Amino acid sequence: MYLQAVRNILDHIESTQSPSIDRAAEAVAQSLLNGGIVYCYEIGHANQHDFLNRAGGLAAVQSFTFSFSVTDPTPDCLKDRAGARSTERDLESARLAVVSSNMRTGDVLLLGSVSGKNRVPIEIALACREIGVTVVAITSLTYTAQVESLHPSGKKLCDVADIVVDNGAPYGDAACELDGLEVRALPVSGVSAVVIGWMIWESTIAKMIAAGSPPTVFQSFNRQGGPEFYQKMRDQYHTRGY
Repeated sequence: MYLQAVRNILDHIESTQSPSIDRAAEAVAQSLLNGGIVYCYEIGHANQHDFLNRAGGLAAVQSFTFSFSVTDPTPDCLKDRAGARSTERDLESARLAVVSSNMRTGDVLLLGSVSGKNRVPIEIALACREIGVTVVAITSLTYTAQVESLHPSGKKLCDVADIVVDNGAPYGDAACELDGLEVRALPVSGVSAVVIGWMIWESTIAKMIAAGSPPTVFQSFNRQGGPEFYQKMRDQYHTRGY
């Protein structure tokens, strides 16, 4: 049953999302060919790590993460006291991460949210677009159509991205009805997001080859001569930027 659910997702991606995937790849290729950088934030449940530093993968795909915390305990009776201004720490942290990062106009950021309603991915997308970074979002249009945004703007991720790729996940993500369970089981958005990402990188590689500038692609570190080839490719990436 799960394999069939995955096959349905793959059919959906192939039959409906190829134009969006091609647009995303074109944005990435043009960015890299013009001195830009492609970053990858969360695409859902840490699946973005499949794209980073991988055998057969683009050396150019870089991680974008951030961590920000404040230690300022208060007694329970004073937690709701009036302040000089209202704060929304998650959103302000996300915006600070973008504006203080190495991202620049002309770069590309890939990110995702299955439901498309969560605050931080939306804020990151908004902040990126304000500085001229192209935002590629992986989300479920079926899911997001049935939920309300948690962001104060009322917008969802599909509303604030430059390019949207629909991962085809059903409402709630779980795709299989199993006898003996009251709820659906087995999510498909992880499989979908990883496949979409690799399709974007495949098309990016093809476009850069066609432009006469093949990108740096890693081989397995564990092959014979792997460590030496890996270091050669790392050096090439840091020399050329792609």
